[in-house]
Amino acid sequence: MPAMTPGLTIELLWPSVLRRYIGASAALHLIWEIAQPPLYTIWSAPLSSRALAVLHCTIGDLMIASLSLLAALAIVDRPDWPRTGLRSVWLLLFVIGAGYTVYSEWFNVNVRGSWAYGPLMPTLPLLGTGFTPLLQWLVVPSLTLRIAARHSPWRTT
Repeated sequence: MPAMTPGLTIELLWPSVLRRYIGASAALHLIWEIAQPPLYTIWSAPLSSRALAVLHCTIGDLMIASLSLLAALAIVDRPDWPRTGLRSVWLLLFVIGAGYTVYSEWFNVNVRGSWAYGPLMPTLPLLGTGFTPLLQWLVVPSLTLRIAARHSPWRTT
């Protein structure tokens, strides 16, 4: 509990924003993962295998999104977040999530062979990373933070 100055009330807003972020993140990552299989070789697998892959990837996305947000919040260190520091947190969230995604895609496609891109997957020059997984880490966290912060009774900076 934060230290209280007599006559000053500190309202902790971040727990409710964090709950909304996790819920919106789960929903948006699930939608993204449902749309993405045609870009991977798993598209030709049985429906049950594709469904399991979508569930597995959505859970992984939610873990990456949540840990990226917590890391960004720890780095920005704004006790009054999200009243202040929302843009800084968003930028770090993107950098951490996108950085991990580039590494994970490279490692799982090229080293482990856990999955493979189909012929429709656009890839980034030099890196060979799929474009849509990287785009996911710009689009989904941006929408998710907007959704989480939009329903709060304060203005963001």
